Amino acid sequence: MLDEHGRAEVPRAEVFGMARITVLGAGHNGLATALLLAGDGHEVTVLERDRAAPEGGPERLSTGWERPGVSQFHLPHYMLANWRRRMASELPEVLGELEGMGGRRLGTLDGLPAHVTGGFRAGDEELRGVAARRPVVEGAFAAVAARTPGLTVRRGTKVMALVAGPRSSDGVPDVTGVVTQDGEVVESELVVDAMGRRTPIDALVRTVGARPPRLWRERLAFVYYCRHFRTDQAAATPVLRTNHETVSLLAFVADSGTFSLSFVVASNDRPARELRDVDVWERALTLFPAAERLRAASEPISGVQVMSGAEDQRRSFIVDGNPVVTGLVPVGDSYARTNPSLGRGTSIGLAHACLLRDTLREVEPRRSEALAHRFAEATESAIDPIYHVTADYDRHRMAQVQAELIGDTYRPADPSWSVLCMLDSLKAKDADLLRVYLRHVQLDLTAPGLADLPPAARAEVTTPGHVRPGYPPGGPTRAELLAAIGAD
Repeated sequence: MLDEHGRAEVPRAEVFGMARITVLGAGHNGLATALLLAGDGHEVTVLERDRAAPEGGPERLSTGWERPGVSQFHLPHYMLANWRRRMASELPEVLGELEGMGGRRLGTLDGLPAHVTGGFRAGDEELRGVAARRPVVEGAFAAVAARTPGLTVRRGTKVMALVAGPRSSDGVPDVTGVVTQDGEVVESELVVDAMGRRTPIDALVRTVGARPPRLWRERLAFVYYCRHFRTDQAAATPVLRTNHETVSLLAFVADSGTFSLSFVVASNDRPARELRDVDVWERALTLFPAAERLRAASEPISGVQVMSGAEDQRRSFIVDGNPVVTGLVPVGDSYARTNPSLGRGTSIGLAHACLLRDTLREVEPRRSEALAHRFAEATESAIDPIYHVTADYDRHRMAQVQAELIGDTYRPADPSWSVLCMLDSLKAKDADLLRVYLRHVQLDLTAPGLADLPPAARAEVTTPGHVRPGYPPGGPTRAELLAAIGAD
């Protein structure tokens, strides 16, 4: 039997019985998790610490809705082709709501001239993501959540502690609910941490006497200096990231004729901190003629917005083969956070939410220890490879920037970085390689290999001592950037 969207019906929660599930966090990953679980018949309550609820259309959402608990709420977002494809399959109602609010299916190919892309080809539509500002994306999720049976969103409800029932024979606390700031106990068969990049979950698990989860964290992070604009040329705005010496430039189109331009630098690049000043930011933009021309035909709708870097990080609730707690699982950025400029957090979060839904079809929540192990195993198999590919990219790019900060050249032993740089440098010259590059970085979220390169390029990459940073011609040097921002 097919459901209303023409998909084969799947087993629902009545196989095991409805479970009470509490999701912590009403961002897009939290609401995606809640919608998927409510769709399977569970009774889901979402607790969100920020009080304000979304109201109005795209402009009111983007200018009047404040989410102090989300540091990147007003920073650029682009929903990758991977996210769009999964949303179309799993949560088509939300995707339709977002498009009705001005979100557009758009990809890098749509913003490039035909002499670069070779014109439209069959299959190019698969490489389109969704262009929209973060508040508009969350607004679409919230609108659908508000009309979903079995799903309740409570805003202005901060979780202060976890509640645990009788410990298992090996002393592991079993989480049975949470305590809010008003002292209310919200009982649950399962608690899902979807509180995002700065989740306080490590402190919360200590409230039930649990060991802390294990963390893997990178040493340095990237910082973002962004401005938003409005233009009647937004349809031609590319969805691009271009790397240059010690700096990257992001150009992200959004909804309602808006787009953003962002500089991305290393967190320890002290001279680049001057980019928080509008005049300095504008001088730096003169180093990028194409972006400056677009900016000149546009109206600024924000000052310089700064997002301090958060290092790539992965968290595991399984330590030495055993869960630190049961009845509690992390989803999305609460599990693994990555460099925002690659735009993969939403895709990873949605995939992880679907994985939790599928795991609960196999293991009922009351079997909390079995659920903890099964979800961790499934996460390691399906989510960790995407995280590691993304973190490897960040690690290489950061090492490249650090070398350039001291006037050196990055020479990694890992040939995968050279493959990616080769594709990056050739994508503007070869329409086939451009599509190979986009499929890897925006749709499949995998790392390209030597087999993806033509023979001549493959030979060059494998030459001992080969270095090819992959920078486009005419981009600024470090010295030119320092001169533009007025640094010594």
